[in-house]
Amino acid sequence: MSETTNLENGLFSAADVLRSKMDASQYKNYLLGTVFYKYLSDSLLYEVAELLEDDSNITLEQAQAIYEENATDQDLLDELKNTLGYWIDPADTYTNILKSVQDHTFQLNQLGDAFTKLESRNSAFEGLFEDYDLHSKRLGNSPQKQADTIAGVLAAIGKLELVKTESDSLGDAYEYLISQFASESGKKAGEFYTPQKVSELLTRLTLVGKNYQNGMAVYDPAMGSGSLLLNFRNYVANYDRITYFGQEINTSTFNLARMNMILHHVELANQYLRNGDTLDEDWPAEEVANFDAVVMNPPYSLKWSANEGFLEDPRFAAYGVLPPKSKADYAFLLHGYYHLKHSGTMAIVLPHGILFRGGSEGKIRQKLLENGSIDAVIGLPANLFYSTGIPTTIVVLKKDKQDRNVFFIDASKDFEKVKTQNVLREEDVLKILDTYEKRQDVDKYAHLATFEEIQKNDFNLNIPRYVDTFEAEPPVDVDKLLSEMQDIKKQEAQLTAQINDMMADLVATTPEAQKTLDALKKVLK
Repeated sequence: MSETTNLENGLFSAADVLRSKMDASQYKNYLLGTVFYKYLSDSLLYEVAELLEDDSNITLEQAQAIYEENATDQDLLDELKNTLGYWIDPADTYTNILKSVQDHTFQLNQLGDAFTKLESRNSAFEGLFEDYDLHSKRLGNSPQKQADTIAGVLAAIGKLELVKTESDSLGDAYEYLISQFASESGKKAGEFYTPQKVSELLTRLTLVGKNYQNGMAVYDPAMGSGSLLLNFRNYVANYDRITYFGQEINTSTFNLARMNMILHHVELANQYLRNGDTLDEDWPAEEVANFDAVVMNPPYSLKWSANEGFLEDPRFAAYGVLPPKSKADYAFLLHGYYHLKHSGTMAIVLPHGILFRGGSEGKIRQKLLENGSIDAVIGLPANLFYSTGIPTTIVVLKKDKQDRNVFFIDASKDFEKVKTQNVLREEDVLKILDTYEKRQDVDKYAHLATFEEIQKNDFNLNIPRYVDTFEAEPPVDVDKLLSEMQDIKKQEAQLTAQINDMMADLVATTPEAQKTLDALKKVLK
């Protein structure tokens, strides 16, 4: 069993302390927050041991003792601030708090005070633990029961080594936790998680034909937990040169993304994350059309203000109309496209309605097609997402296309059913990517449509208009069918005869019963 798998299993089993008390959408804040604090605390203690003892094999307990002995050394604290960007008092380390759990003296205010101090010492950590409600009634109906529950979480996580792991094993394990919480949360998961294979597909679509060895800037305006952005680390050679921009309206989810970035060892200088409404106020205002890749899985058909003032907004002004108030799908698309670099690629997941709905959406779609902005339309299977069972589509957009053709792929039938969800397999992802890169027709799977063809279809991009997946029914063998019908008739006659013989032997005991029996025999003749 790999180190990552051990860590994943250990982290997920720690959730057992909370599962009976609340659902996953609530207990994820406690578990992920605890993991994050332990990681920061353990990293600090190991750094202290390295600085003062030049010993990388020291235990956390030994490092704690060394830290306590040297806690008044201002040079040490300054070095920790410079190296890590934060410091934690010896009394507030996870190791010390865990000691109070083990000797049954733990109090909730110990952890609460530790969180408050950490948040106040670096703006990058501000508000990170605000969803970690230490006094929630879900933890228990008294302060002592609440403390006992949190102590159980601290003890379960305390057994795990989070720092001295393979390069990204902690980040991978954290991703695994998020995916498991999404699976348990059902529809509530849509706001923070995109299934891993869908994230991989979106990411890799934007990298086809590109080489970003010297660095790149990526943007997700509806970033959720940040998992989609972090996928770029897996497919870009010098991933330490990636700069991440992300925006998320839900504060809890925004904090989750911040933790996710840090646990994947993304330097604070390389992450620009904002808690805000993507549509209401354009951000980042200073980074107009400056992203090599834009990826997005926004909430589908969300209501938005569609205020008339947005007609003057540079994100929407060129299209002359606004997406309808009842459906913000194109508002998200246009926002992301506005921020795309001229040489970049954008990939966004949206419901199929954006391909054929009329009104202002039809006008926006026509304008995008006339400008050659839409590069590909890829139909995905239904029931891929925890938040909805509807089939979705990926739209790939570019600004530097030399033609107005659109490549269509119908990948809706390629998936594996796992419990109640459909799941993209690696082979499905690779098939889509290979087909997209070759840009050639594949029978019943892909078609390169010319602009004239699309124009004849009144700019309707509904995939069945371009990719014919119809499978003709096999021809009926009439002679075989006739033979089967004759056999059935013979069996029916034999069965009727047997029933009549049985009925002939029946005798009624009353005149009323005889009358009923005679009527039944008449029906069966």
